[in-house]
Amino acid sequence: MYKLHGQIKSRALRPLWLLEELGVPFEWVPVDPRSPEAFKLSPLGKIPVLETDDGPVFDSVAMMTMLADRHGAFTNAPGSYARACQDALTNTINETFDAVLWDYAKHSFVLPEDQRVPDVKPSLHWQFGRYAEVMADLIEGPFVLGEEPVITDILLAHCCGWAAGLKMELPPGLRDHMNRMRARPAFRRALAHG
Repeated sequence: MYKLHGQIKSRALRPLWLLEELGVPFEWVPVDPRSPEAFKLSPLGKIPVLETDDGPVFDSVAMMTMLADRHGAFTNAPGSYARACQDALTNTINETFDAVLWDYAKHSFVLPEDQRVPDVKPSLHWQFGRYAEVMADLIEGPFVLGEEPVITDILLAHCCGWAAGLKMELPPGLRDHMNRMRARPAFRRALAHG
């Protein structure tokens, strides 16, 4: 059985949501980042951490990829063209959305106060807006790659929710996608763990 450690208001929501979508047994263990419990699980004290029978996995997207592959859902077949498109879009969202949002968080509360640069925040808002317009145009159907959701949809919806919480602008296409994903029963079940 899987054991997922983290907090709802973190990247842990991504694999938690996918576990709920997959309907596989797991245990949810609330753990704060950089807490003594987190350092026992991860050398950097980061969350989420997914414990598996094979060992721990430390990155939320790696967790989702492994879970989707293992359980044959929310993904395209490894080695297929559709999977290459999925992986490309997943990596793009990580590079453009997640990285910008994480920089915003670092300069808001993560870094020591003397290392924060509040003047970078307008640039990060601008970067997110620029990428959001392009991403909205890339959505191919009700979900990012067409008619069925994949892990990329969870990643995108999570990043858009994070951005909305920071008062960043979401184009209508992204807002519609986020709302469609958040209306899924598995998302509501994931939030109930909080």
